[in-house]
Amino acid sequence: MTRFSIKRYLPRSLYGRAALILLVPIVTIQLVVSFGFIQRLYEDVTEQMTQNIVSEIELLLMTVDDSPNKQVAAEDLQRLATALDMQAVLEGRIASDRSQFLDLSGRVIQSTLRSRLDVLLGVDLVENRKSVRLALETRHGILEVAFPRRRVAATNPHQLLVLMVATGILMTMIAYLFLRNQLRPIRRLAHAAEAFGKGQVEPYDPSGAVEVRSAGNAFLHMRARIERQIEQRTLMLSGVSHDLRTPLTRLKLGLSMQQDTPETQALMDDVDEMERLITAFLDFARADAIEELDKCDLMIIIRDAIANAQRSGKAVEVGDMPDRKVAAKLRSLAIQRALENLINNAIRHGTRARVSVHVLDTAIRISIEDDGPGIPPSQREEALKPFARLDAARNQNEGSGVGLGLAIAADVARSHGGLLRLGDSADLGGLSAEIVLPR
Repeated sequence: MTRFSIKRYLPRSLYGRAALILLVPIVTIQLVVSFGFIQRLYEDVTEQMTQNIVSEIELLLMTVDDSPNKQVAAEDLQRLATALDMQAVLEGRIASDRSQFLDLSGRVIQSTLRSRLDVLLGVDLVENRKSVRLALETRHGILEVAFPRRRVAATNPHQLLVLMVATGILMTMIAYLFLRNQLRPIRRLAHAAEAFGKGQVEPYDPSGAVEVRSAGNAFLHMRARIERQIEQRTLMLSGVSHDLRTPLTRLKLGLSMQQDTPETQALMDDVDEMERLITAFLDFARADAIEELDKCDLMIIIRDAIANAQRSGKAVEVGDMPDRKVAAKLRSLAIQRALENLINNAIRHGTRARVSVHVLDTAIRISIEDDGPGIPPSQREEALKPFARLDAARNQNEGSGVGLGLAIAADVARSHGGLLRLGDSADLGGLSAEIVLPR
């Protein structure tokens, strides 16, 4: 059974929710006042005005009933009706009760007149919507009385409603401008944090309310601390790499001057392995700390990585790819390094690899598949860690690997606001490594 939740119908953005918090009370107050206060007041005023005119109608009835004959009654009736701003004639038509369906005040007029006048035969509010016609029974015949409707109902009952709606719209616009100014610093902070998560340093100056300024200053301190740590890590490892390469070079030079023996060759292989370890570790440590983001064509980077692998004699196939330019703001060298690591990793553990690109509405997905043994789902998270050692099915340190290929690719993807996702290749049967980058 599906559980109903109002959350799915609410706005997801802070701006939308704040606007909803603002508008709901205003609309609720408008409705309550409109249907409660205005309508009740309108009905009460209509009833009171109708009761006031009943006394004048009773005076007309008394004048007609007290006259000795019909002629005198007609003369006295005409003179009194003119003084009371009414139209009154004897031997009039019998008017039945008629009113519009949505004429709420008309129903109040009819019910009030019937409750106060026992001789009332009918009230007509349809024949002339600006007047009230009613028929009364007298001893000299049927008396027909007509008077302007404005005497029993307010002529401008909706002025208060219009004024209230106009005031509500004006206050909503003022509140909207104020709300936009209050939310703008939060949106700027969110944009700066999102950009920094993608490896971009956007200029940001804290503004807005005290709480927003506090959060903005905390973000700036955090960003500066992270940048300082990245810079220190890169400088430290660059120095370590330089200091280690000097004695390694001396070792290689010394070994090259020795006799070519199995022991000497083994030592040379160890020195070469140490150089590869230092290079790979330095690549992982610096990742994208040096290169700046730049708008480039991603397809050129991918085709260059595939061409470099094919020139090296590696069996790399080209899968599904768009035949158009895919512009994105990237660190081209970092992306190319990540792709080459994934391709080398695929070839090392399989016999062939396939590279595919899928451009979605909000993301770009680059897939590198192989026909190797793959990585079990339970070990995929561990495989993304630096220097991870898996079981014999797929060892990242097997052959010439140093256990940093997947870690470097994952770090590059995260620095661009994306991720590296491992899965199974449906076509080749091995591992499928996907770099997902936001557009």
